[in-house]
Amino acid sequence: MTKYLETINPLIKEYYDILSEDFPEFLLDYIETPRMQKQDGISCSRGLYYSKIYNIELWYSSLEHSIAVALVIWHFTHDKKQTLSGLFHDISKPSFNHCIDFMNGDYEKQESTEELTKTMIVESKEIMSLLKRDNIDIEEVCDYHIYPIADNDTPMLSADRLEYTLSNGLGQIKKIWDLNEIKKIYSDISIIEKEDNEPEMCFNTLEIAERFVEVMSELSILYMDDKARFGMEFIAEIMKRMSKLGLIKVSDLYELSEKEIIEKIKNCKEENISNCFKIWQEADSVKVSEEKPKDYYSVNVKGKKRYINPLVKTEDGIKRISEISTKAEECINKCLNYSFDRYVYMDFNFTDKEKVLTKK
Repeated sequence: MTKYLETINPLIKEYYDILSEDFPEFLLDYIETPRMQKQDGISCSRGLYYSKIYNIELWYSSLEHSIAVALVIWHFTHDKKQTLSGLFHDISKPSFNHCIDFMNGDYEKQESTEELTKTMIVESKEIMSLLKRDNIDIEEVCDYHIYPIADNDTPMLSADRLEYTLSNGLGQIKKIWDLNEIKKIYSDISIIEKEDNEPEMCFNTLEIAERFVEVMSELSILYMDDKARFGMEFIAEIMKRMSKLGLIKVSDLYELSEKEIIEKIKNCKEENISNCFKIWQEADSVKVSEEKPKDYYSVNVKGKKRYINPLVKTEDGIKRISEISTKAEECINKCLNYSFDRYVYMDFNFTDKEKVLTKK
């Protein structure tokens, strides 16, 4: 057993055991490479872990998510190349994850960093050596989009969407279900071949699928609600300002852990940045307004509407759940109809760096 698996959170280890009864040995060497280990310093919470606003208790890293996605793919395919593509799918994610998509202006797709996946793999001599050892071409593992079980178009269910729904509901975003319910949901999924010959995950039981969609809807709104959009845009703005002032380099986002970058923010010589960050960390809520508030830093951006409309087996054949369940359809529509119209703000002025801050 490798060092990583020896020190992992016991809850996450039990979760891994549900996703795959056997842990594929070939993954272990890849997990231990420096480039993959870098992902262990990035939280999947998109920076929200560091504020009391969300009060997230479970640390769940980008590495843990990547391993879990790989285990889901392995469970359903037992294909080494597809499994590795899942392991690598977030290898280019920088610290604070989707906050940097906000920094890049990619509010709705949140895919701006994915183009670096191949580059990150190529630049890792350790990973390239392992691929050569395993006789695998980089083109077979650098884009998980080519494998339908690993990833597919919204609103279909894929390994990535399934995994982050399960783990986010385990406490990574909000504690909604436990390992027993996750096992019940996971065990109900099988792979079917559709008319276009593309494989897709499918639920066997309507009631279980409805529960999955219900939780998915609750989580999806949390991903894009006022608190989340404010936090991501705020961190993105901090990164832009520190970069402009020469206090941080873009490359630092790919080489330093989030905790190391947070220390840079806290010790920032620009008090406007460090003070506002402290206020955000200690806050337990945000404020909203139909009009742009004066003298306060506010956010008015859209977010990515994540939703899943999975397949379900019925006596009349395979159906999308929205076709056969009013309850599920209402949950999905609740995600799709979420409004981004309001301004979100906190009681500080972040736009005027000369102004002395006071918490209201």
